[in-house]
Amino acid sequence: MITISDNAARKIIECVKQTGGEVDGLRIKVVGGGCSGLMYKMDLDCERKGDKVFEHAGARLYVDRKSYLYINGTEVDYRDGLQNAGFSLSNPNVKRTCGCGESFIV
Repeated sequence: MITISDNAARKIIECVKQTGGEVDGLRIKVVGGGCSGLMYKMDLDCERKGDKVFEHAGARLYVDRKSYLYINGTEVDYRDGLQNAGFSLSNPNVKRTCGCGESFIV
């Protein structure tokens, strides 16, 4: 299961509304890359066949089955501020991150 915080739900809904209905949720994908080998990729998107779908307060989050193996148990939050504003993922499966924090190993 993936948990969506209230702040993240509000931001997902805000971003989706700005697209004028072209998409209806946020997709999180784990891709190869970075110093440690794996990175998160986030895009606004629609549900695809085989997706795991998570909802909270009207916000929808999509994860493909392969990525779900790496991020099951993750909490998605949104931080607002002058520095480091954006979505943050608290993933209990991460064993180590690289120095810049952009990639990880599970």
